[in-house]
Amino acid sequence: MKMNKLEEKRVKKPNFKVNIIILIACWLISAKEGRKLFKKVNRQAVRKRKHLSIRNKISGTAERPRLSVYKSNNNIFVQLIDDINGVTLASASSIDKTLKGELANKGQNIEGAKVIGKVIAERANQKGIKDVVFDRSGYKYTGRIAALADAAREAGLNF
Repeated sequence: MKMNKLEEKRVKKPNFKVNIIILIACWLISAKEGRKLFKKVNRQAVRKRKHLSIRNKISGTAERPRLSVYKSNNNIFVQLIDDINGVTLASASSIDKTLKGELANKGQNIEGAKVIGKVIAERANQKGIKDVVFDRSGYKYTGRIAALADAAREAGLNF
């Protein structure tokens, strides 16, 4: 079937006005029903859901405690926890007064996480703990979490 040049231009040219009208209509319909077109992801809720899933699978004992990590924007906290007795066996953090000189402005970066990993491993060795279960608390295993874990391994913890 032959088309003249004017018909070819009409066929090739997409109609953007129609697409915009359809998008606006979808948005209005979803707004009427109380739904949002684009949902905002609550990253904290996603992390907590992952953390609960991990906690259902792992548990710490007196012989092999759980090495739990929590990080905020400015600090990082680590605990060795015996879940059966509900006791914290050892802990270390970037706000620990004994580490203030060693962690000068390093609490929120990878170097600070390495220092805290070494400290928690030393405190575990003092208590006679060699094996632990690592609980990353729903955080991705990169950056400060990975640095802390590697430093704890190098200092003598097995996980």
